[in-house]
Parts: sequence; C-alpha cells; structure tokens
Amino acid sequence: MAGGRNNTIVIRFILLGFSDYPKLKILLFAGFLGSYVLTVAWNLGLIILIKIDPYLHTPMYFFLSNLSFLDFCYVTSTIPKMLSDFFQKPKSISFLGCTMQYFFFSSLGLTECCLLAAMAYDRYAAICNPLLYTATMSPPFCVQMMVGAYITGLFGSLIQLCALLQLNFCGPNVINHFFCDLPQLLVLSCSETFFLKVMKFAIAVIFGVISVFVIMISYGYIVATILKISSVEGRSKAFNTCTSHLTAVICFFGSGLFVYMHPSTGNSVGQDKIASVFYTVVIPMLNPLIYSLRNKEIKDALKRCKKRSFSHCYS
Repeated sequence: MAGGRNNTIVIRFILLGFSDYPKLKILLFAGFLGSYVLTVAWNLGLIILIKIDPYLHTPMYFFLSNLSFLDFCYVTSTIPKMLSDFFQKPKSISFLGCTMQYFFFSSLGLTECCLLAAMAYDRYAAICNPLLYTATMSPPFCVQMMVGAYITGLFGSLIQLCALLQLNFCGPNVINHFFCDLPQLLVLSCSETFFLKVMKFAIAVIFGVISVFVIMISYGYIVATILKISSVEGRSKAFNTCTSHLTAVICFFGSGLFVYMHPSTGNSVGQDKIASVFYTVVIPMLNPLIYSLRNKEIKDALKRCKKRSFSHCYS
C-alpha cells in the first residue's frame, strides 16, 4: 500500500525512520539507545534526589521534578518504538497505535509548554517579590498550576486526536519519520485537511507563542529588577538562577515552533525529522544537565546524599 492513492483504507503505517542511512544503522541505534538510557537515568535520578532531599522541597524544584517526569515520559513515548524498528522489516505500526502515540506525545509536549511558563512565573515571584514568595508560591498553588498544566495539555491533544480520527487514509501509507507526528499524517491523508492544519497552527500559537509571551513578560520584569541590584555578586546570583530555564526554553520552543508552525509539505520531512530529533531526544537528555551543572543547591544535595550513603555503609 505504499504506492499511489486508491480507495483502500489504510490500517497500518510504515515508519521509515532512518532507513535512508543503512550503513549507519548500528551507529544510529547505539547513539539513540545510549541517549535514551542517559535520559532515563538522569531524569529519574534528579526526581529521586529532589524527593529525598528536604532542602530541595521548594516550588522551583517541585516544577523541575515534574519537568524531569515529563521528559522521561516524552522520550519513552517515541524512542523505544524507534529502537525496535531498527531491526524490524517492515517497520509498521497500526493506525490506532499511531494515533495513540501522537496523542501521548502531543499531550506531554503541550503540558511542558505550560510548565515552562509556570517555571518562568516562579522565577518572577522569587526575584521580583522575594518577601511574598513563600505566600505567593504556596504548595497548594503550585499543585494547582501543575494539575492545570496537565489538564490543559491533555485537552489540547484530545481536540487534535478527535479531528485526526475523522480523517481518511487511503494510501500511500509510508511515514518518512521515526514516529507518528501530525505534520506527516496530514501529508498522507486523502481527506480535506485544511481545518486540522488551521487547528495545528492555532494550538501552536496558543501553547507555544502565548507561553513564550508569558515567559518574555516574566523575564522583562526579572531583568528590570536585577538591574536595580547594586552588588555585582547579587546580580550574578540572580541571573544564574534564570540561565538554566532560559536555555531550556530557547531549545524547546525554538525547535518545536519550527516544526508545528510552518506548512506541512512532502519536501519538509527531512528538516522536520532533524528538528524532531533535537526536541524529542537531545533536549530531554540535556535538561537535567542544564539545570544541574551550575546549580549549587543540586551539587550540595548530591554531597549530602553521598554522605548519607557512606554513613549507612559504615554504621
């Protein structure tokens, strides 16, 4: 069913993945497997560290632990299937499996958009209103923000899923990607996809552009407040608490908006695939490092954890 369009209903799709590079198959498999293992280890390790260290029980680390959880789920929704496809012929996935993979992947991505905006607001509250920070970012409020992010992400993805299930696919059934993503499915559909393309763009604006706008406003106030700090050490410390989050925001939104806000065409799949590798594989792997390498509190928590481990071993 990989030929031209006909009246046959597609019940399975073929995921090409990285079959364009047969000589690099072993190298690509090893690279993606290593990236997946590191992503799982680093993100789960950060979650456990935040959980067991009472000094990290603050709003910032509450959101960071949820970011690590989302990143863990994010890669797990796509990478295991991609790894198994390296040694399978044909590399097929059912229509239901394809739509469910996109639903979970999209839900997690949209939730992360909301979470990054919430983390920016947390930094605004900490730097611009430090005396009111504890009252503003109370535990119940943080939980409400997080639950709201999950519900909003699920709702945005559910709308797309309902529209996607209304489309007909009558051939070809070959997806030139390593997972089921909306732009590639729109290219293959033999139904009218204008409404879903508009919806895709609207959701990218609502979740992407508006989240970025909230982040920019928060950081506008943050920069203005930091510039009023008289000491160089104070300004440096305040900026350091924001650089990790800003780095994660630029990487995530930059690659995501590139894929989901430009028109879907058959000629753009190569660029989409490269951008998708960046935000589905590279960013979830790097996020724990981005937030940890220059973070004194994380380093101190690791030292306390090592001391507790040694004391248990020799007690």
